[in-house]
Amino acid sequence: MTPWTGESTVIPPVTVTAAGVAYVDPVQDALARDLDGALWALCEGTAAGKPEYANPLHPERQREAMDGFLCACCKKPAARNQDGMLWVLPLLNRAADTRWEGITCGIPPMCESCGESAPRYCPRLREGHVTLRVKEAELIGMRGTLYPRPGAPGIPQPDTLVRYGSPDLPFVVAHEAVRELCEITVVGFGTAIP
Repeated sequence: MTPWTGESTVIPPVTVTAAGVAYVDPVQDALARDLDGALWALCEGTAAGKPEYANPLHPERQREAMDGFLCACCKKPAARNQDGMLWVLPLLNRAADTRWEGITCGIPPMCESCGESAPRYCPRLREGHVTLRVKEAELIGMRGTLYPRPGAPGIPQPDTLVRYGSPDLPFVVAHEAVRELCEITVVGFGTAIP
């Protein structure tokens, strides 16, 4: 789901009307909309070179993995057992917080093999991570750049979570699908890897 050095996520020129945000180029706009009409960021280039872990996830591959519960690394089906599906997430500001129930997440689940190896390769996971088993993971919305309505004050707000059913949905250019993780079992924590 990580872009490669040969790829870059772009936001083409947009226009904002009372109906929502749209790419100025109608062909790009049509290609960037999902079946529900939501507008997504585009990724240009070829998946060549090496992974760019510091960048946001590749919008199309991230959405495909989240929709199909595919591994965030290899796109195989995510690992499942009686405790739920495997998720490996960076600790971020949560440190060793055990209250993971109900968190929102844009990182897809993982297969067993990638769940073990990803913390060695991904800089965000190397800083510390948590391994979870999740029984419920409802798709609740998308994260992206939220544009103000015409005539409204303000500037575009990047990295905004917009839930499905929100009146803001037509005004967002999404870059990741978001799930809410529930019925969680914390399997363990990984400390920072030098």
